[in-house]
Amino acid sequence: MPQLAAFPKAFMQELCKTGTMQVSEWIELASKLDIDGLEWYAGFLEMADEANWSLFRHDVEARRLVIPMLCCSPDFTHPDADFRQREIEKQLRWIDMTHALGGTYCRVLSGQRRPELSLDEGVELAAQCIEACLPYAQERGITLILENHYKDDFWEYPEFAQKMDVFCQLVERIDHPNFGVNYDPSNTFLAGEDPLELLYRVSHRVVTMHASDRYLIEGTIEDLRNEEGGAVGYAKRLRHGEIGKGLNDYDAIFTELKRVGFNGWISIEDGVEGMEQLERSVSFLRKKMAEYWPEG
Repeated sequence: MPQLAAFPKAFMQELCKTGTMQVSEWIELASKLDIDGLEWYAGFLEMADEANWSLFRHDVEARRLVIPMLCCSPDFTHPDADFRQREIEKQLRWIDMTHALGGTYCRVLSGQRRPELSLDEGVELAAQCIEACLPYAQERGITLILENHYKDDFWEYPEFAQKMDVFCQLVERIDHPNFGVNYDPSNTFLAGEDPLELLYRVSHRVVTMHASDRYLIEGTIEDLRNEEGGAVGYAKRLRHGEIGKGLNDYDAIFTELKRVGFNGWISIEDGVEGMEQLERSVSFLRKKMAEYWPEG
């Protein structure tokens, strides 16, 4: 049966910007949830001190949880080779961070969709950089996971591989046992596309998943596609919501994941309205996972 993790979506500013929340506080809050692990973020302010890495691992494991996944954002599509090399070096450090935390999965991205890049150039640059990191990851027992992402908070442009066809081309380009897909159904809506269509195209490569949900504030999905189809800026019609109450069809998602033998981590990327919402999302996913993986 897949295992369930949680990500501190509601507290990213406090943990990464203002420092008004300590990582230990998040660990304490999350340990009260019915979960198996905590997805980590490389940009937590306290992660700058490497001495904290083993301390956080110990703190989490003392609560009978683990840190399975590290979320980070390399930018591999910059035209300057020296810039890309520095991004590779960052990714190698994040692989070390994942290993020190006891994790198995470390996120990679393609990079920014810079207007001067052609499709083939961008795919080639991203693939080369990811492939350069894979031997190092393999030595440490880490799988690099490419997410169908929207946009890092600190980027000028959206994800190069945001659109489905580009994402699939990049995934198909990289053939390595320590590489897979982190599937996020909600991000597909932000590209103005169908999350199930993407899943059916890459399900055989999915090793982890971000569980989230979105709901429409106004209008229809067709309006969203017309207005927000991969454009710069967050989709104005969409908001994060409680899992199971939004646009994603978790029955269809889990049916396909079950069909292909998925048995990885599902990490909740919601709870933006606080811990009670996160608890309800955990409860929904636990019940739904038990339906599709009753042997667990």
